[in-house]
Amino acid sequence: MRTTKFNEEVLFTADDVVKVDANDIDELKQKARLNPRRRVRLCAHKDLNDSIHEMLIVHEKNCYVRPHKHVGKTESFHIIEGSVDIILFDEDGQINEIIPMGDYVSGRKFFYRLPPSHYHTLMIHSDVLVFHEIV
Repeated sequence: MRTTKFNEEVLFTADDVVKVDANDIDELKQKARLNPRRRVRLCAHKDLNDSIHEMLIVHEKNCYVRPHKHVGKTESFHIIEGSVDIILFDEDGQINEIIPMGDYVSGRKFFYRLPPSHYHTLMIHSDVLVFHEIV
């Protein structure tokens, strides 16, 4: 797979047809391991102006993802490897729900689709988390 580097944490595919295998995921894990913030993402969309952003993301266990929301956009989230709790908040910062997630064989939820404008964050439990996100 050919990629172009946007910054230390963000890569864009240079291929028209995006194909990813285990070797590509291993390479992303290595890039995350070497990154100061221990994370990296591979964007399957062509640029920041695309209306839909589709990404394969790797976060190591101690990554902090500040609570955030996507105004006017839904978010789909599919776990490929690892385990995480998705924490949903109301507008006042109170926890509404915790969604325990893992890969398909874990027995946990492995996919969610969040409606627009819901605050959420991640609490990663595994050494590495690999997920597919669409926003």
